[in-house]
Order: sequence, then structure tokens, then C-alpha cells
Amino acid sequence: MVGLCALTGPAARTEAQSYPIDCAILLCLAGGWPASVPCTQARAEFMRRITPWPVEPPLQIWRCPMGASFRPRTSGRFDIPVHDVLFDGAHPRPEALRKAPLKVAGTPVSAGFLSAPVEPREPAVARALALAQHGADIDISGPEFNFVRSIRVYHVRQARQRRSSDGSCNRYALVTRGTYGRQGEFSWQPSIPRALPDAHSGLERWGDDCPNINHRSVFVDWRDFEGLYDFEQVNY
Repeated sequence: MVGLCALTGPAARTEAQSYPIDCAILLCLAGGWPASVPCTQARAEFMRRITPWPVEPPLQIWRCPMGASFRPRTSGRFDIPVHDVLFDGAHPRPEALRKAPLKVAGTPVSAGFLSAPVEPREPAVARALALAQHGADIDISGPEFNFVRSIRVYHVRQARQRRSSDGSCNRYALVTRGTYGRQGEFSWQPSIPRALPDAHSGLERWGDDCPNINHRSVFVDWRDFEGLYDFEQVNY
């Protein structure tokens, strides 16, 4: 079983480098990004990945070994409840998201292990994209992991609109949408400005009487485990 806890003290600093950041992103995203040091770091990495250039999948679930076991230290303590959405088998236990400190083999997890350093960016991007079609290493096709499949990434590479000297309206848009499949595999598809979520800003007047528009952005939205909606946008 694998879980998330926010910890303080020397033990947290000692073991903080030992677990992939994508496990933290997965857990914190499910829990609505609870206030903690690991979740702050996880959200920062989530946002870094959609900040050009290049634009990466914000959650790279194939880099989180959910089928692996974790052996905790036998000393130390943790100070807040654990958000536990991963498991030591093929059957998630979503009720533990809201309660129950995490125990592995009866022993409380006693060190922060979800803030591993990020690899050098370009090699990491190439490897991540090569693995993106593989998805998670366990079955996440059930409704417990709908929050993974809820993530959508819209990359407005270019959206230009202006009226030419002859009075015609010239428009050009290049928009792609990234989505997650049944097993968390990530793919890009062509999209259009009108398909952008209502929460996106900057193209509200696209198609209206041809006002001048020159816009680029990356927009990501999602729903957490409870179905609550959230989003982020980066303009550039």
C-alpha cells in the first residue's frame, strides 16, 4: 500500500527524495490538493509541465509504481491524516481518502517520500512521451480513478483574428487537446477554440465581429476524487 502524508523533522528530510513525484501528484490531485509541503511541491511540478516549452502531460502516471511495495521506517511519526488512494493489490479503497492514517504491515508510514527531485527536463520529456501510451502499471479502469481521466490539457499554440484592409476577417487557430485514457495513457488530438472550457479566458470574442485577438495559452482542468472542478491557465 502506498499513501501520502505531510511530515516534518529530520526523518522527512532524509527520505523525501525516495519516491517519484508523480505518486504525489496522483494522490494530491485526488484529494483536492490538500495543504501540505508534498502537495505544494506536487502542484508546482504539475504546473511546470504545462508551462511552455515543451508542454508535457501534467500527470505521468506511468512513472508512479503503484504495483510496488513500500517498506517504511519503524520509527518516527506523522502529524496529519494520510490520503490513501493507492493500494497493495487490484482493489482500491476510496473510503480511506477521507480518514484512516496509512499503515503498511501494521506500521504507520513515518517519513515523507513524495518529493523526489525532478529529472533534467529534456531527457525526461522524451522518456515520458515514449511511455505515455502505456499508462499505469495496475488496473485503474474503475470509477475510483475517474479523476485521472477527468484531466484535460488544451494547448492554444496560436489563435489570431483580425480584419484585413479589404474588410474580411482573417482567423487562424492551432489548438490541441490532451486527454487520459482508461489506463491513464495520454494522447493529443486536434481541437478548436470553441471547444475550450468556459473557464478558459482570452478567446471569449473569437468569431464576434472580428475584434483583434492574438492569444497563446495552456489550460488544464480536472475534477478531484469528490468531483470538485478546478483549473489552471498559463498564458505566454
